[in-house]
Amino acid sequence: MTPKNEIQEDFMIEEQANKTYKLNIENNTIEGICDGLESIKQTIYCILNTERFECLIYSWDYGIETKQLIGEHSTYVIPELERLIKEALKQDDRIEDVTEFEFTKERNVVTAKFIVITNIGNIKVEKEVNI
Repeated sequence: MTPKNEIQEDFMIEEQANKTYKLNIENNTIEGICDGLESIKQTIYCILNTERFECLIYSWDYGIETKQLIGEHSTYVIPELERLIKEALKQDDRIEDVTEFEFTKERNVVTAKFIVITNIGNIKVEKEVNI
């Protein structure tokens, strides 16, 4: 008999499939199912385009907090945006790291280009933020 304060470790951790509905962003429709790297690309898109804490359907770990950057100077926005992107994307277990950030600023828009390293491959991503 195991004491109540001891944790038994006789279980298996099983990874779930990556299959999900395929979003067609341009037509605003769902078109079939996607899997693998395409599924992760779609997840990245959704995370980076969902303002954190605003949609009750998502946990507080989902999304990115970009509203706080509006009106701030680019010297603050650029390092903060890198931190926010890493924090938002690394909530997904399939994403191992976010690296090679490059930033450009035109008028009131900062564009971040970076590489997302996943457990099945790397993805080039671009995110624009109004400041």
